[in-house]
Amino acid sequence: MIFYFSGTGNSKWVANKLAEATNEHLYFIPDELSTSCIYHLTQDESIGFVFPVHGWRPPKIVRAFIEKLSFGINNEALSQGKQASTSQPYVYAICTAGDTIGETMDILKQDLLKKKLYLRSGFSLIMPESYVGLPFMDVDNQENENRKIENSSNLLNGYISNILLKKPNIWDLTLGKWPKINSRVLGGVFHKYLITDNPFWVDSNKCVRCGICADVCPVHDINGGLGHEPDWKHDLSCLTCFSCYHHCPHHAIQYGRQTKKKGQYFFAKHH
Repeated sequence: MIFYFSGTGNSKWVANKLAEATNEHLYFIPDELSTSCIYHLTQDESIGFVFPVHGWRPPKIVRAFIEKLSFGINNEALSQGKQASTSQPYVYAICTAGDTIGETMDILKQDLLKKKLYLRSGFSLIMPESYVGLPFMDVDNQENENRKIENSSNLLNGYISNILLKKPNIWDLTLGKWPKINSRVLGGVFHKYLITDNPFWVDSNKCVRCGICADVCPVHDINGGLGHEPDWKHDLSCLTCFSCYHHCPHHAIQYGRQTKKKGQYFFAKHH
């Protein structure tokens, strides 16, 4: 089973490639959080996590899901006289990032340990940048987008080979120069102050009320739809993934003053 979260499509692309190769079921974390989050492992089934890095940490929705996650006994496996693999399944993770990941995998490992799940291997992929919420951050140009996706596609094939063989202790991670400072200090500031829908606003002169922004929001934080201007709920569910901003066909959605002259990106836009 593969649990994934994606805003602008990078991690969704990875999860789909992974599911196709492993023939395992995909679970979209925002949808799963509204369920009991109790799952039943089949014989020798692996557990995968795929997600983007948010502020050099796993997204808060991924961490909330793991906190709720539990595994039960697979009755079908027991009826066939098999031992369900609930004690030590092969657990792995792939994260996507525009640059570096800091201590993201260490944080994930600690979260999983609380649930008696042991992260056996972890991988990172450098994908096109989508975070535009700070003055010095913008999307990549087309050449860099294509280069990152091509490189990641090649790396992903190798990662999948390791995952299929259930190889432990494979850590291919782009930590960056200051992983502790980025994840613990800057990441703390990022998650405390920058994950919010408060700065989002819409330019009524550009908005055509198509409803795309509400449709693509992974956490359903936008009131609206076809015929309505977007209206953010301000209910603390926003992940600042910028899916609404990037998918707006007329660039009508802005994030404070940070995004007016910045580009847009989502995985399927050019690929």
